[in-house]
Amino acid sequence: MAEPSIVFTDVNERQGAFHRRIFILGGVVAFGLFALTGRLAHLQVLQGGKYQKLSAANQYNFRLIPPPRGDILDRNGKVIAGNRPSFRVMIESNEVKNIDDTLNEVSYILPQAVTNRRRILRDLNQNQRFVPTIIASDLNWEDFSRVSLYANDIPGVVADMDQLRVYHYGGAFSHVVGYVSKINARDLEREKARPDYTEEEDKLLRHPSFRIGKTGIERAYDAQLRGTAGGRKVEVDAEGQVVAEDPQGMIPPKPGADITLTLDADIQMRALEVFGEDSGSAVMMNVNTGEVLCMTSTPAFDPNLFVSGIPTDAYRLLADYERLPLLDKAVGSTYAPGSTFKMTTALALLDAGINPAERVHCSGAFYFGRRFGCWKPGGHGSVDMVGAIKHSCDVYFYAMCNRAGIDRIARAGRKLGLEHIYPDLGIDGQKKGLLPDQEYVRKYRKKDPVWHPGETLSAAIGQGMTLVSPIQLATYTARIANGKKAVEPYLVNKIGGDLEDHMSKFKTIEIPEAHLAIIRDGMNRVSNDADGTAYRQSQLDLGPNIHMAGKTGTAQVRGYDKTGIRKANEWKYKDHGLFVCYAPVDQPKYALAVVVQHGVAGGRFAAPKAREIMRLALIKDPEIRKRITGPVNAAIDTGKLNADASASASAEVDVPVDPNARSD
Repeated sequence: MAEPSIVFTDVNERQGAFHRRIFILGGVVAFGLFALTGRLAHLQVLQGGKYQKLSAANQYNFRLIPPPRGDILDRNGKVIAGNRPSFRVMIESNEVKNIDDTLNEVSYILPQAVTNRRRILRDLNQNQRFVPTIIASDLNWEDFSRVSLYANDIPGVVADMDQLRVYHYGGAFSHVVGYVSKINARDLEREKARPDYTEEEDKLLRHPSFRIGKTGIERAYDAQLRGTAGGRKVEVDAEGQVVAEDPQGMIPPKPGADITLTLDADIQMRALEVFGEDSGSAVMMNVNTGEVLCMTSTPAFDPNLFVSGIPTDAYRLLADYERLPLLDKAVGSTYAPGSTFKMTTALALLDAGINPAERVHCSGAFYFGRRFGCWKPGGHGSVDMVGAIKHSCDVYFYAMCNRAGIDRIARAGRKLGLEHIYPDLGIDGQKKGLLPDQEYVRKYRKKDPVWHPGETLSAAIGQGMTLVSPIQLATYTARIANGKKAVEPYLVNKIGGDLEDHMSKFKTIEIPEAHLAIIRDGMNRVSNDADGTAYRQSQLDLGPNIHMAGKTGTAQVRGYDKTGIRKANEWKYKDHGLFVCYAPVDQPKYALAVVVQHGVAGGRFAAPKAREIMRLALIKDPEIRKRITGPVNAAIDTGKLNADASASASAEVDVPVDPNARSD
């Protein structure tokens, strides 16, 4: 058995180990205190400004203020498109903890929230968190007052006043001015593609109050009308409720620029009135400046329906109606010009060196491989060029057209503004139309790439493949009346306070004035000779000093029966009626084109409408009004042709006809 032993430890050794532990722990504590002090100094001194901003962001919110959209005015300062107050309720999802509970609370005071719940939830899911979502808009005062009373007790709910776009003339300007509506994904992508697109602009586009131009002037000049957004600084509590507003932090929005148009609201309304339930278009221009005073398309629609969102059923009614109220027929529809095109053919004949005094005998039909009938079954007898325009004799142009050729006819039409898109008009949707020629058939008619002389007969009287729009017809008439400048139409006179310069771009018409004088003489006789095709419908009744010159047209839309009779009981199969005119005859100032879709005949249906529109324009013009009320001027020069009748010029061309044939 081992003996027990006693071990003695050294006191100094234990004391040394204790001191080492104290030193290590003290060092750790000191380092921690040093690090903490350094971090506090870093946060307070170096990053104090950053966290002060973050703290302020928790206390203050900056809320976007959409800018008021610029007004659209007529030439006399009447507001066509403006803004009106509108009450609304929105929900700010970034300040709401439970959307369902919040909507339930709102439903107690605003029943509309129940019926709109699905739409609200969809918008909440689509919108970014910083973008408010509209619960209800355009509220009446009673509903808005009730919501305002309780809104402060519901986190994230805001009741305020907004501005809503309003179109004061309803459908009168619906196509040319257009409308605004809520931005969609396609609009947003188009905006984002712009090189100058900014984050601030993105917030504006996503704001529930923002509306973007969809059609017409609203779309073409959306950037100028839009303005610049502002913001207001509000103080919020822990639940996100507004408790105060900081006026020092407010940035006022910059309103969009006003757009002053060349249109005249009175003339536009008169055009809409005379069309009634008929479908078609009327376009009036100043023949010297190119200003468009009237551009209607009927039937129209109320653009106010689209601002807050049109119901699907209502939209389908508009879209499916056979008279196409959503289509801008002034620029977006093309028609066969009918006899209004005969002035183009006449100019091509003059360019080919044909004597305007040369005569053709019309007995009701012309044979060129097959029978081509004149509109007058009994024929017009012997006619020269002016007489052919006056009586709208088809046979004259049948007999003469191939001496000019289709290429020369197409060139004459292009000089007068046909088959052309006008960039200064400022709106989208323009159709170019068509003036067929030999190059066209070579390029596009693969099965039969040769132009046949028989096709020229149809083209010469504005049928066949020839297509024009009402805005082109108005420009065509304005250039004939002007005789010097190739005027082009435009709609915008001023952006803000800045005048737009359009007239300096006008080129010279490359048509001899003597040729245009012959055409004007024929148009004058159409309206002012007792046997002219539009004599009855062209009398302005504004006194002996003011007369109108014009040309009727009837455009076929389907083939006639074998007897040549126009049989069409259904509206969509009836012929189009056209009328082009200018006034006054001696000093032309206004040109007008009227197209009545399926209006049967230009003289009976289009000309009376044109007369009423032209009358108002002339009465409103201060200079012309002086002539109306002034002394009678017996020496008004109507521009009648006084050419020498040489033997060759008066030679009559006999046309073989079938005396038993019935005409169209």
